[in-house]
Amino acid sequence: MLLSDKYPFLTDYFTNALSVTNRALPQSILFYGNDLEAQYILAKEIARFLNCKEDKSDDCQCLNCRWIRENSHPEVMTISKIDNKPQDDDSKTVISLKQSQMIKEILMTTSEFHRVFIFCDKSEDGEILGLNPLNFQAETANSLLKIIEEPQPGVTFIFLTRYIDDVLSTIISRSQCFFVPSKKEIKYDYSDIDGIFTEYWNFERKDVFDISQRLQDLTKNIPPEKILHEIQNYMLSVLKSNPHRADIINHIKYVEDSISQVKLGIKSINVFDNLCLNIIS
Repeated sequence: MLLSDKYPFLTDYFTNALSVTNRALPQSILFYGNDLEAQYILAKEIARFLNCKEDKSDDCQCLNCRWIRENSHPEVMTISKIDNKPQDDDSKTVISLKQSQMIKEILMTTSEFHRVFIFCDKSEDGEILGLNPLNFQAETANSLLKIIEEPQPGVTFIFLTRYIDDVLSTIISRSQCFFVPSKKEIKYDYSDIDGIFTEYWNFERKDVFDISQRLQDLTKNIPPEKILHEIQNYMLSVLKSNPHRADIINHIKYVEDSISQVKLGIKSINVFDNLCLNIIS
C-alpha cells in the first residue's frame, strides 16, 4: 500500500506545501503517535520530495531518491543515539551535545541539496523508536534551539516521538506538530497480568500495595519490563475500543515512565508501587 493511501491527509498536506511556491513548508516538524516506523517513512518521503531532481513520483529512480531510500544521502541524516556520531563521541544512550555541535558545523557550509535532519531513537537492531527525555535530554535539545528558530534556507528538522510531551516544550513551540495514527494490526498480549490488573480503574485506593505486590510476585518468573509492557498492552487494547478515554492515555504515559525507571535500575517493587499510586484513585 502506498503511503498516500494510508495517510491521505498528511501526504496531501506535504505534497501541496512542497509543490506550491508561495506556501512555506514548516522548517521544523514534529510527528507523534505509536507507529514510529510510519513517522520515519513520512520523514524520508519529505526529504525525498525536497531533493528529487525528476518527477517526484513514488518510484522515481533519480540518484537523490535512491540515496534517500538506501539511507546513504550525504545531506539527509538520521540523528539518534547510534546514528551519525562524531568519531570522538563515546555516548551510547543519548543524542549528544557533540552531535548537536556536528550539525552546527555542517550548517556552516553551503550545500546543493536540501538538508534534512531526522531526530529519533533507535534500538541496536535498527527498530525506530521515539524521542523522550532520557535519549534526547534538555541540554542537547536547548543547544539546537537557535538553528531551529532561525534556520537557514534549505534546512528542515524532523522530530519523531511517541508522546508529544516527551519532547522539550521549546522544541514543540518551534515546530509544526502532526499526529500520525497507527495503521498496524497489533495483537495486545497481556496474558500474564490478566486477572491481576484488568479493569484496574475499578480498584480502590486501599488495594494499591496489594496489586503492586501481586505484580512484584510475577517477577519471580517474568522480567519486570515485560510485565510493564503487558500492562501497557492491556491499556492500549482498552483504548482501541474507547479512543476518547483521556485517563487511559495518561496512564499509558505513566507506564512508559515506569519502563524507563526499570531500565535505570530502580527496584521493581518501587516502580510498581509508584505506578499503582499514580493510576489507582
